[in-house]
Amino acid sequence: MSTIAVVGNPKPRSRTRSAAELVVERLTGAPPDRVVDVIDLGAGLLGWGDPAVADAVTALREAEVAVVASPTYKATYTGLLKLFLDQVGTGDLAGVVAVPLLLGGGPGHALAPDLLLKPVLVELGATTPTRGLYLLDKAWDSPGPLDEWLVAAGPQVAAARTAHRP
Repeated sequence: MSTIAVVGNPKPRSRTRSAAELVVERLTGAPPDRVVDVIDLGAGLLGWGDPAVADAVTALREAEVAVVASPTYKATYTGLLKLFLDQVGTGDLAGVVAVPLLLGGGPGHALAPDLLLKPVLVELGATTPTRGLYLLDKAWDSPGPLDEWLVAAGPQVAAARTAHRP
């Protein structure tokens, strides 16, 4: 099994990254095999054909489980994450079980993962078997919200993973 956390935070090694890694671990029982901190891809995101960006996109396409995470900016995911996702072709994530994750400052944007990020992942071909996860950035590591989400999400992700195995 291959797992990946894709993090679209403009700050390297952010809380968003830590949260994404935790979600992968709680869903699968192991830390992610790969973490793409999109900010590390730099200017290569602004064009086409950058080898580091292509490698990161390939890792996402080949993952069995992907947590795609961003802080909430202007009620949605970051432009940085959009630049990365623009490098993924429509349908290229077929076979990937994806979980949208957003961190935000307050509960007002709790639907953003489902309304804004999940449709993009579906358009790219990913299976998104559960509702997205929204965590408050000041308390992202508080076990309550993640544990509550995992009650439903854990079995849904596990079932989707089983369905995608050859």
